[in-house]
Amino acid sequence: MNGLTLVIAIPVIIVVLVVAGVFISFISTWLKARLNGAPVSVLNLLGMRLGGVPYNLVVEARITAVKAGIEVSSDKIAAHYLAGGNVVPTVQALVAAKKAGIELNWDRACAIDLATKGSGKSVLEAVRTSVDPKVIDCPNPESGRTTIDGVAKDGIQVKVKARVTVRTHLDRFVGGAKEETIIARVGEGIVSTIGSSESYKHVLESPDSISKTVLARGLDVGSAFEILSIDIADVDVGENVGAKLQEAQAEANKSIAQAQAEIRRAAAVAVEQEMKARVQEMQAKVVEAQAQVPLALAEAFRSGKLGVMDYYRMQNIQADTSMRESIAQPEGKK
Repeated sequence: MNGLTLVIAIPVIIVVLVVAGVFISFISTWLKARLNGAPVSVLNLLGMRLGGVPYNLVVEARITAVKAGIEVSSDKIAAHYLAGGNVVPTVQALVAAKKAGIELNWDRACAIDLATKGSGKSVLEAVRTSVDPKVIDCPNPESGRTTIDGVAKDGIQVKVKARVTVRTHLDRFVGGAKEETIIARVGEGIVSTIGSSESYKHVLESPDSISKTVLARGLDVGSAFEILSIDIADVDVGENVGAKLQEAQAEANKSIAQAQAEIRRAAAVAVEQEMKARVQEMQAKVVEAQAQVPLALAEAFRSGKLGVMDYYRMQNIQADTSMRESIAQPEGKK
């Protein structure tokens, strides 16, 4: 009987010791949660320990939320941690939203936190921006550009610096366009507004017309922000782009005209050379025809169609003609 009792007692003692050891390891965390009005059961703490979740972090986050009047279970906090979320900033964002009177629940806060992961932003920053609007420089100085350049209808370039005041729109933050899109849209609107101005003087006289026109376009549609204002920080006159374009066009027209003139000159030279070749060809034919004259005379002598006296008379006529031509020709042209 004693042996049977000992066999039963040993496992019971082991179980009691294990439970006591687990309870002792969790006692400080469990007691802290209990005393702060955010109780967490030992089984939940054990489950988080076995699941690789830092239960101290979860308990701290739950205490922070409960103290601010936000009821969030430890299971939800642990699930967000396992999903790769930042537990503490998410709880802090909930608290900040509640203090500012902004409606934000745990699920949306978790979604925003996961959406900002790896972007250098955080859900807490999103909530703070919703409470305290931020100013975005347009263009972004990190892009290497200092001004947004547009050209008015009179060809004068106008350089503009703008500052955009935005507030986070929490309902559109997940899946909404970020700051880069806002900067691009505002820059496009400024360039378009300057381009539609009749003169650069109109832009200099009323720079607020740029901000009003751009703001009226609803550039924050589909973005994670709500544009509160667009302020023109600086306006400056740039180059006379129209004159440069006209100068470049004139140079291009000049080059085209010179090329066409060169083509005509080359064609004229080709025609001239062709004419010279034809003259040489005709002269060759004349020489060839003149070479046939003595042969024809010889043939006439042989056939009896031309006598000696006839030949002499022909020679006399040729000599008389040559003498008359030499007498008639002016002295300077001999």
